Amino acid sequence: MYWVTPRHLAGDDGVLAEQIGSSLTGLGWHMWPTSRDTLLYVSPDGLCGAEWVLAAYPFELGGLPVAWQLSARPDADSVMTSWNAYFTAGIPYEALADLLVAVDTREAPDIGYEGPETVLNALGAQGWVRDLDSPHTTAMDPGFSATFSLGLQPPLVQDADPRPGLMGWQAWTEPVLGAPYLWCAGFSAGVPHDLVAAFAAFASSLASPAVVSRRTLPKDAEGRLMVVRRS
Repeated sequence: MYWVTPRHLAGDDGVLAEQIGSSLTGLGWHMWPTSRDTLLYVSPDGLCGAEWVLAAYPFELGGLPVAWQLSARPDADSVMTSWNAYFTAGIPYEALADLLVAVDTREAPDIGYEGPETVLNALGAQGWVRDLDSPHTTAMDPGFSATFSLGLQPPLVQDADPRPGLMGWQAWTEPVLGAPYLWCAGFSAGVPHDLVAAFAAFASSLASPAVVSRRTLPKDAEGRLMVVRRS
């Protein structure tokens, strides 16, 4: 067992499906297997859904297949989702679990009142730095291996607002400049900024400096990942 930091380079230990599935079950979400060989979890109030979609291979972010899709709707009978968020394999499961807790505890997960500064300020409180060229939209970890950026929503990221040119948060880790991404995340324009902040920098989320335990370590992160101790 390794105890490592920073968290955003620690990977998912190959157990992203199991860890997030366990978190959702613990929150009381109900699970159904689908005809597409995916696993769909629905919150007790029917407002939120989380689906393990890796087997269906819906699309890629940064060259990596999407593994989890998270969504919210205004009411349980609504066919259309208000927003969607997408996460590839390799993402630290602690950060995604934090986001799910934040979503689960909200009475109206489709409504937010905070602005983009909420995300940037939360990252700044954990020591991340703003990009000099885009200080109001982009922040990076001190080692410049991970980035959060508010930019044009990628084509396959779906939101209730169909207008072109929507802005949504994207995050990724590139252990070494020019190397393949370790993981990527994409949030549609309608995702409340405070929920993105919950994923980014609250409690045990992505930017937390606290060590995490892993049985296996990403090869691409060698030299950037600090092993605090072994047990």
